[in-house]
Amino acid sequence: MKKERTLEQKFQVSFQFKVLFTHQIFDVDNTILHKLLSENAMNTSKALVVVDSGVKDAHPTLLPAIENYFDNFGKSIALQGDILEIPGGEAAKNDEALIKSILDKVNRFGIDRHSYIIAIGGGAVLDAVGFAAAIAHRGVRHIRIPTTVLSQNDSGIGVKNGINSYGKKNFTGCFASPYAVINDATFLTTLDDRDWRSGIAEAIKVALIMDLDFFEWIETEADALANRNMEVMDELIYRCADLHMQHIRTSGDAFEQGSSRPLDFGHWAAHKLEQLSHFSLRHGEAVAIGIALDSTYSQLKGYLNQPSLYRILNLMTTLGFELHHPELNDQVIQGLEEFREHLGGQLTIMLLNAIGKGFEVHEMDEELVLEAMNYVQQYSAQKIEM
Repeated sequence: MKKERTLEQKFQVSFQFKVLFTHQIFDVDNTILHKLLSENAMNTSKALVVVDSGVKDAHPTLLPAIENYFDNFGKSIALQGDILEIPGGEAAKNDEALIKSILDKVNRFGIDRHSYIIAIGGGAVLDAVGFAAAIAHRGVRHIRIPTTVLSQNDSGIGVKNGINSYGKKNFTGCFASPYAVINDATFLTTLDDRDWRSGIAEAIKVALIMDLDFFEWIETEADALANRNMEVMDELIYRCADLHMQHIRTSGDAFEQGSSRPLDFGHWAAHKLEQLSHFSLRHGEAVAIGIALDSTYSQLKGYLNQPSLYRILNLMTTLGFELHHPELNDQVIQGLEEFREHLGGQLTIMLLNAIGKGFEVHEMDEELVLEAMNYVQQYSAQKIEM
């Protein structure tokens, strides 16, 4: 009789990357990128560059500046082939052919695991390019250069990569740490008002669940942010990025093996709203509505006091967010099951028992969710007195 035998393996892998803050990254006098590309190289470092076409259009001198930058440091870093342009927004994540176009360049130019793929764009472009970098040779070094408020303070500094499949956001993807992230504030100057505002929703989110002081700072600076004060925005991005990185570092679940995702406060509804609106809603706009919904639900459930709810809703309207949307209806409820499915295991939703203090629940009263939707719609239309 054969003996039953078992071998068990357990190991840990340490991940480390920097988030750097600068201006004019492709000015030849700015050596941040050059140092990153050459710091571990024995020979010339090879790099592919992928650019969000919307960013290229907003910055007509960007592509020549990139080429000039690499030419200037030609002995130590080398640009491989033409700069690849891909569409920004969800279009970047909805077309698997774009992933293949990146992999084709990896193959054609001999990009290996000691080479670099540099992505310049908004969060969707970073997600898609990061996915391609992660599956090429099981991982090519990936440098992210986020160009929106949303990607500089949230998505671009995380470890998630992916594309949309089967009509669902981020169905195909992976967790992979970037080699580095470079936040260049220059890119923010050409954002339209919607994209400028959109990323602030993620700062409100992380403040609400983690940091009362940060929320109160955003309240104080709301008018400055709404009026596009760059110095204040720089500070918001830095503080928001720091809080996101603290969570990744201290959660013990950076790759989300469990069912808890506190940084997705407001996101179960936001993801469904984006889908129902055919992505006419910006991610941050949908998150703002999702935050309003879950904050209101928290208050109706008796967890959050009414004055705190008023502060949350008032802050978002001061910043210019629209909390009403035609798709905020009972179809959004389907997002709860889709959210549970995406996490796996039991449903886990972050709610509030105070500003700066989030906690998790594992079930939602659907009738009360509908009541919260109605309340948010009424508030948006009439500014309910509380």
